[in-house]
Amino acid sequence: QVRLVESGGGLVQPGGSLRLSCAASGFTFRNSAMSWFRQAPGKERELVAYISNLGVRTTYADSVKGRFTISRDNAKNMVYLQMNSLIPEDTAVYFCAVKVPLDYWGQGTQVTVSS
Repeated sequence: QVRLVESGGGLVQPGGSLRLSCAASGFTFRNSAMSWFRQAPGKERELVAYISNLGVRTTYADSVKGRFTISRDNAKNMVYLQMNSLIPEDTAVYFCAVKVPLDYWGQGTQVTVSS
């Protein structure tokens, strides 16, 4: 079955960096676009970044453009989110997701940006 496992979250000071990882299994990873979403307390889940199956196309939420970078390694079935210049508003649970064809989500990893 489809399985997505996120890791790499934690507590970081404003201006710091984190790299999230998502290990995928149970589907043909190289054929599937991947996304990162986040959900802050009391807010709707929002799309943060998207990457096409071969990594040629990426898109970002306006709020993270220039600070976050999504990437993937199709040989390892991994997708990553490099987050730089973190701000308190980035605090949320971050999820990776795939549509194959139903939507699947990981369990999420908490990112807290605070001094």
